[in-house]
Amino acid sequence: MLKVFADRGGTFTDIVAVTNNQAIIDRLSRHPERFLIVSLPKEQWIIVYKLLSENPEQYQDAAIQGIRDIMGISGNEPIPTEAIEVIKMGTTVATNALLERKGDRVVLIITKGFKDALQIGYQNRPNIFARQIILPTMLYEQVIEIDERYDAHGNELIPIDIQQVRNDLQAVYNTGIRSCAIVFMHSDRYPKHEQQIAKITQEIGFTQISVSHQVSPLMKLVSRGDTTVVDAYLTPILRRYVNQIASQLPGVKLMFMKSDGGLVAAQQFQGKDSILSGPAGGIVGAVQTSKRAGFELVITFDMGGTSTDVAHFKEEYERQLDSEIAGARMRVPVLAINTIAAGGGSILFFDGSSYRVGPKSAGSNPGPACYRRGGPLAVTDANVMLGKIHPQYFPSVFGIDGSLPLDKDTVIQQFTQLAQDIQGATFNYCTPEQVAAGFIAIAVENMANAIKKISLQRGYDVSQYVLCCFGGAGGQVACLIADTLGMKKIFLHPYAGVLSAYGMGLADVRAIREVGIEQALTQALIPKLHQLMEYLETQARTEINEVNTQTEIVQKINLKYEGTNSTLSVNFADDVVLMRQKFENEHKSRYGFIQLEKTLIVESASVEVIQKMETHEEPLITRTRSIVEAPEAVEIVRMFTADKWHDTPVYRREDLQPEDSINGPAIVVEKISTIVVEPNWQARLTECNHLILQRL
Repeated sequence: MLKVFADRGGTFTDIVAVTNNQAIIDRLSRHPERFLIVSLPKEQWIIVYKLLSENPEQYQDAAIQGIRDIMGISGNEPIPTEAIEVIKMGTTVATNALLERKGDRVVLIITKGFKDALQIGYQNRPNIFARQIILPTMLYEQVIEIDERYDAHGNELIPIDIQQVRNDLQAVYNTGIRSCAIVFMHSDRYPKHEQQIAKITQEIGFTQISVSHQVSPLMKLVSRGDTTVVDAYLTPILRRYVNQIASQLPGVKLMFMKSDGGLVAAQQFQGKDSILSGPAGGIVGAVQTSKRAGFELVITFDMGGTSTDVAHFKEEYERQLDSEIAGARMRVPVLAINTIAAGGGSILFFDGSSYRVGPKSAGSNPGPACYRRGGPLAVTDANVMLGKIHPQYFPSVFGIDGSLPLDKDTVIQQFTQLAQDIQGATFNYCTPEQVAAGFIAIAVENMANAIKKISLQRGYDVSQYVLCCFGGAGGQVACLIADTLGMKKIFLHPYAGVLSAYGMGLADVRAIREVGIEQALTQALIPKLHQLMEYLETQARTEINEVNTQTEIVQKINLKYEGTNSTLSVNFADDVVLMRQKFENEHKSRYGFIQLEKTLIVESASVEVIQKMETHEEPLITRTRSIVEAPEAVEIVRMFTADKWHDTPVYRREDLQPEDSINGPAIVVEKISTIVVEPNWQARLTECNHLILQRL
């Protein structure tokens, strides 16, 4: 038995595998520097493995290569698929295609007179004082206007001229476009014309047909149209990627993570659901491991090389309906994740008057200055300068032949030079370590602001929450961020460095179906809502196509005040007064006021069907040292924090035992990350091998 959970990130692909095959474990145990192996109850093991996402000289796809490395199969042998039970993946393939504008060529088919509706959009001015407004590039290449129309009440005003449409579509098909997005006025309610056009495009031979009433069955032509275009643009790329993976794994159960935090079978994975596929795995991993550790209120903090993702969790996953990612607007439920361009690779520079961090990143090539590739100073270098990262505890994978440690000398040299430049420009004397600490303070402030956006600015008191820290660079700044926000507790899971991949294995299969309603909330509407909910549930169940397994149903309605645009989501109930009360509590918490005299409008309704997956238990560890015996430090190093140098003990995570507690300043090193315990913080290990940091 082998279960594989993989997250293909921008820099690294993380793989977590669960197996009961002793032979695999015996073979991998000979390479402790590459594979981390942890034993589970019931004769099972977890294998943790990281490899570069892009390495074209060595392999075509990182996830497949990871499976080959774990199973010990060379590149040209077929994979013995009967040994693999399931593969669950998150991927950035679609996100990267959107960022780099490398999707498929698309034709937009829209109601006559609305040719440029998507380009005009909502006339938003995100930067109100910009003198030259740069419009986002449209994802479609050509537009065909169709002379058709329904009115808002479902009366057909202009029927379709079938022959004319066929000729127009054939002409576009002949230019080599194979992907089309069909978007008509009022088709979220009256989809007959869209269905007719879809049939014709299929007959002509278009291979990707995205139809708006299926992709986003909600009001608003522009956002429905945008979502449909994104789907048509990205789905073909995903299809090719999924087919490439599936062709090497015939017969294996293959599942992908969607942006809403649920898994879906590979053949149903669509462009519109794939944008946050990787980060969503991280949120699920963070929330599920935090709940197992006994925390109910969680701020998730995922700091990687290029960016940092943060999210808020209280009782249920938070989703948002409208989002803009990489300049493309979409209206599908996605996890509410706030991403900022601040990571270990964010470039540091002095602009003549102030310190700047990011948004540009040094990436993995050339990487930060200490990576020995002539890269610029980055956040990671600042931590090296401050003695929070030490080359001897970091993998030696740098230099020409990938075997040298981090280069500390160049970091000291460049920060010394930078300190002199700053002194020359500002006449302020500061030491190289003070300069590095200044840059870290700015990076921390940027990340803390990202957390404020999703918590404090929406009426949540973060001092009651735990900060669940993960990603390769998270542990280095965790205490500083908690201090900035007034948070008292930090939770670090043993697999924090690969928590996105681990989350794939903890996720459930989810299907969400929604429909626009746009009617006043009255007791008379309740029976109609019940009917709609039943219809949506049937649809969602067909996607999961498991009728009898243990499922959970979540019914929600999106409410707003009449004449306003901001909706809030509440659980559906038979009692109108109860729903109104829930809406008002949420509105008061979010906006600080309520409007009792206004009618409530039900904008849309959604049903989520959740199929629970079996997940493995985490192993408990036992204490073998006496309770009075403290853990031994490997060595004492110098670390600069709180504006002075401290003699700081370094501990290995694997040497710690339950009930051990370490007072800061201290450094805990593990195979996949470094954790800095600042002064006035205490780290304690639990019997689940969780590291809990507490403010003293």
